[in-house]
Amino acid sequence: MYSSQEGTQPYIIQDGDSLWRIAHRNHTTIQSIMAVNSGIDVNNMYIGQSISIPLGDCSYRAPAQEMCISLTEQALSNHIRMLWEQHVYWTRMVILGIAFDLPDLDLVTDRLLRNPKDFEEALRPFYGDVIAGRFADLFTSHLTIASELVKAAKAGDSGAADDAEKRWYDNADQIANFLGSINPYWSEQEWQKMLYDHLAMTKTEAVDILTGNYADSIDIFDNIEQQALEMADLMTQGIVRQFSQYF
Repeated sequence: MYSSQEGTQPYIIQDGDSLWRIAHRNHTTIQSIMAVNSGIDVNNMYIGQSISIPLGDCSYRAPAQEMCISLTEQALSNHIRMLWEQHVYWTRMVILGIAFDLPDLDLVTDRLLRNPKDFEEALRPFYGDVIAGRFADLFTSHLTIASELVKAAKAGDSGAADDAEKRWYDNADQIANFLGSINPYWSEQEWQKMLYDHLAMTKTEAVDILTGNYADSIDIFDNIEQQALEMADLMTQGIVRQFSQYF
């Protein structure tokens, strides 16, 4: 584990990270990161590992980028990534609870349903109570409909499953439209595609678990997690561009 040096900021390695991704996101270079992390083994980085990111290294800039990433932006990125990680993790826990009638299903479901409220708290400083609350409502529906779908699939009720899936995609359309309407740097079409991919992979994950294809369910969860981080970065980048005065 590496401690932060003067002129650097700390960063915690997350699933799907590579030095290239970290450097690109922080508007620096792989070489600059390695220079402030003496002895780092780029082939054996692990989730939870702390590294240092150089501050003020503007030798590399993303297109149209006017300044290096700030500590405030990095903090927002870390927080939004954590929320999306929790979103997919607790969704999987609920799917497992439904599939195997686990005794902690109610508790796990309650924890999952805290996720939209956590997003609401994260968005409130930028968008206010009404908009943040509306997102939480839409995201809560996203989760409750998913639960209905898994329960119907387990029961073999294809009619109920089809109805839930249709409402699930309708809800995704509503979320994409809503996000596209509140931030000029968020594309409704891009959010719709990412949410559709998220739903398709989550359905596959649930079907794999319900049919006993556990290895496949783990493989698809890796993809779900990686895509969730991409949605997190899209969300962060839009907020930073819209509210640049805070960053």
